[in-house]
Amino acid sequence: MSAPSSETQPTDVVLIGAGIMSATLASMLTTLDPSLKITVLERQAHPGTESSDPWNNAGTGHSGYCELNYMPDPSNGAKAADIARQFHLSRGWWAHLTRQGLLNPDSFIHTTAHMDLVFGDTDADYLAARHATLRTDPLFAGLEHSEDPARIAEWAPLTMAGRAPGERVAATRHPFGTDVDFGALTRSLLALLPEGSLQTRTRVTKVTKMSDGGWEVGARDVASGGTRRWRTKHVFAGAGGMALRLLQATGIDEVKGYGVLPVGAAFLRCTDPEVVAQHRAKVYGQAELGAPPMSVPHLDARIVDGEGALMFGPYATFSTKLLKAGSWGDFFTTLRWNNLTTVASAAIHNVPLIRYLVSELLKPRSKKLAALRRYYPEAKDAQWELIPAGQRAQLVAPGATAQGTRVAGELRQGTELVTSADGSVSGLLGASPGASTAVPIMLELLETCFPERWEAGWRERLAEAIPGLAAPLPWSETQVRAAAAPSAAALGLEG
Repeated sequence: MSAPSSETQPTDVVLIGAGIMSATLASMLTTLDPSLKITVLERQAHPGTESSDPWNNAGTGHSGYCELNYMPDPSNGAKAADIARQFHLSRGWWAHLTRQGLLNPDSFIHTTAHMDLVFGDTDADYLAARHATLRTDPLFAGLEHSEDPARIAEWAPLTMAGRAPGERVAATRHPFGTDVDFGALTRSLLALLPEGSLQTRTRVTKVTKMSDGGWEVGARDVASGGTRRWRTKHVFAGAGGMALRLLQATGIDEVKGYGVLPVGAAFLRCTDPEVVAQHRAKVYGQAELGAPPMSVPHLDARIVDGEGALMFGPYATFSTKLLKAGSWGDFFTTLRWNNLTTVASAAIHNVPLIRYLVSELLKPRSKKLAALRRYYPEAKDAQWELIPAGQRAQLVAPGATAQGTRVAGELRQGTELVTSADGSVSGLLGASPGASTAVPIMLELLETCFPERWEAGWRERLAEAIPGLAAPLPWSETQVRAAAAPSAAALGLEG
């Protein structure tokens, strides 16, 4: 990081927050136009330490194979297919950079089977119907289904060993899912920028509109207290839970009425080599009644820094922080007269969620282990440690319709790109599956905020780089298999 300076420094684009979203946008901008001066401002000492850090998320490359919350109606696979298409685009961009010698995929992505495991007649019938729907879509070619305990044990031995007989158990499995270390990927993407582009230990304090339509971004050096300023044409708020507050600071009309509700999580983690070696899948189940989408239980194989581990969870937690390294006052700083009704309405219409969060906070370790043993019956307490995961800011959107009734605010799943009318400010609100869909989100941003450059050549260059971008999906089954094949770290480059 450069020494603090009182002079205002010119730059073309300021990206606030050095996570996967800013890193993805930075990689696209610097690849499309190396002459652009890009400045990334990060309050922590290193990039990718918040939501993108591998221990702050489950590392699932969301392909729609196992995420049951995308298909509450087993006869409608539209949402799962949309997520699958978006993740194909993300992998396409990573594969392009790998072919250019700019990324080492072995450092951040590994082929890992994606599974569902459910219990009882109701959920088993649901899973069978879901599989019947998805198997007709080429995006899900290779998705297997079984209710044979022996077959399921072949797929995921830990889930069946020691299980009491008699209960109906059902599973689906796709062999070509992925485990992604988004922290490592973030750092690799930011390394593509020229030296000095990333400014760490830098906390943004203001974003001010200038008379010429540009923006002045002011920041304080976390270590020295010194101040710095940048003059820029475009600002992107990719600061996770703090993105809303940054967008509010710009004063743009497009963010008025939006709110967030903070939701945290914790995982149980096992690093015992004998246990880790027996589980090579991400096994998802059904969420508890009232649980938020990010709280679907899953037992995950992870590879972080070349070492294997297992994670189970998440267990919902609650604080008013919007970042793991944030402060308890974060949530309250996002409240405005224009979003108080929105946030209050969302809370009133989501009483089961609040009840669930309270019950999770009161849950002792014994009950956390009981939830784990539902998926891994022979789990031993001593082999698992409870670790805090990242903070998420669940998006509350204004003026929504819930169950046919007009309400002031709706708790919304997923992520939402907010841009100013003139395209000079943009930001990302919401949570999962954001990281997996970073590339299509940034494609939307480029088209919206840089329309002239987009039409003058960026669209064509990106279409050449990313399979599936030039023509709408669905692809043929052959194309899908090629894109999803086990390969150089699951990017479809060999095999």
